[in-house]
Amino acid sequence: MQTNASLAFGRSLQASGLATRALAVVLGSALIAAAAQITVPMLPVPMTMQTFAVMTIGMLYGARLGALTLAVYVVEGLLGLPVFAGGLNAALILAKPYTVGYIVGFFFAAFFAGLIAERVAGIRGAVLAVLAGTAAIYGFGLPWLGYMMGGDMAKAVAVGAVPFLLGDLVKAALAVAVREGLGRVRFGRG
Repeated sequence: MQTNASLAFGRSLQASGLATRALAVVLGSALIAAAAQITVPMLPVPMTMQTFAVMTIGMLYGARLGALTLAVYVVEGLLGLPVFAGGLNAALILAKPYTVGYIVGFFFAAFFAGLIAERVAGIRGAVLAVLAGTAAIYGFGLPWLGYMMGGDMAKAVAVGAVPFLLGDLVKAALAVAVREGLGRVRFGRG
């Protein structure tokens, strides 16, 4: 299997000390929170750069650390920090719960993107990782949105997926480019 520097970075991060991993988790959750504030207003949910950040974190950190980073991000929102799109926290999200399924999907997206990136090197692995991550986000987001719309899955797909597909394709390509770009950078000594 071909190795690249971004995977080596992720593995060294996994093996590094607790303080380094904790810092990576905090910085990763801050990146996701910042990306959530880059929004294009749409109904019933906004388009944000969160999915780009989630996929990138998953691919660079690996399955376990990526999922942990997303769990911390969600807990920050549950604790009242304004980390979700539009500066919302969990209490405000529950007032407009359409995005809850997508937020849950972020956790699984980071895990699956990281898992695939750990096992399949190169651009092929990155493309498979973002496809799996995107499937996880829609896999949780759309059923929840359909439930919130009275069980109308066709309407959920029409308003919660179709308008976002082009943007998601662009964000996925950007995440792949970042991962591949970092693959050309040497991390640490060696």
